[in-house]
Amino acid sequence: MAATATTLAEVIAALGGDLLGDPSTQILALQPLAEAGEHSLAFLANPRYQSQLLESRAACVIVAPALAEAAAARGAAIVTADPYLYFARLTQWWARRVRPQAAATIHASAVIAPTAQIGAGVSIGALAVVEDGAVIGDGASIGPHCVIEAHARIGAGTRLAARVTLGFDCSIGERGIVHGGVVIGADGFGFAPSQGQWVKIEQLGAVRIGDDVEIGANTCIDRGALGDTVIENGVKLDNLIQIAHNVHIGEHTAMAGCVGVAGSAVIGKHCTVGGAAIILGHLSLVDGVHVSAGTAITRSVNKPGVYSGMFPFDENASWEKNAATLRQLHALRERVRALEKNSK
Repeated sequence: MAATATTLAEVIAALGGDLLGDPSTQILALQPLAEAGEHSLAFLANPRYQSQLLESRAACVIVAPALAEAAAARGAAIVTADPYLYFARLTQWWARRVRPQAAATIHASAVIAPTAQIGAGVSIGALAVVEDGAVIGDGASIGPHCVIEAHARIGAGTRLAARVTLGFDCSIGERGIVHGGVVIGADGFGFAPSQGQWVKIEQLGAVRIGDDVEIGANTCIDRGALGDTVIENGVKLDNLIQIAHNVHIGEHTAMAGCVGVAGSAVIGKHCTVGGAAIILGHLSLVDGVHVSAGTAITRSVNKPGVYSGMFPFDENASWEKNAATLRQLHALRERVRALEKNSK
């Protein structure tokens, strides 16, 4: 990620850390350790990749105290207790330099209802639509082609990329980030069977999203059937996730791409769900549950821990033992057959 030059001194002044090396060293880019050039800043968070350290051409590497000596032996180093967290904050600082905030403007082609309430410093892009009674907080940014339906609410400082739809009466809190193509407040999947046909159940609830939530591209969050679908503060959702009606997701839970959560599931705080995992409807997961990629959660989880598998899922340690045994089943079968043959 290229930018105008900075120095290690400026990085330390902004973010802290202990610098081993020349503070006047110029930095032109942030790059991965293995690919970094002589004017790049890289980081090493996982000791498994320590072998890349001595080979790296990076001008400076962010490391933990345990690797400070090894890092300093090859060049400059920033020593910090949590290199990955430091790197995250570094990317935010870098982005503010690379992508300076544009002046708040409302494009002439945007369609804004007279009854909509637009806060101070709001930016609204081309061909966006803001309907009756919608409320947009101070400093929010609405991308081109967004649709903010009637009585929807957007908190201060929240950013919507292009082509986001926020449905009727739905809300998102402050400092949110919503990527392109997201649909919040589509109808949940509700139908009653009648004589071989399906009769639509009107979805009368809404979606309530808290503060500091990030939602990845083309993710869909359905409105509730009667009550609301709820996404609490600090939740992070990746791309292409389906959250069905009346789901409740607790604070600071994170989900990777292509996860599917069926209706009325309740997921606790500080959970993680790996890519392409599914959680069946009306189940509950307590706080601190971590679901591995591709896992099918088919019953409620009442104990924190790591859960994996499709045959069926289980606590991770138990599942790994069963998976190892499963790989040996063919050989075990042949041994049993041989024993049976010899016993005749």
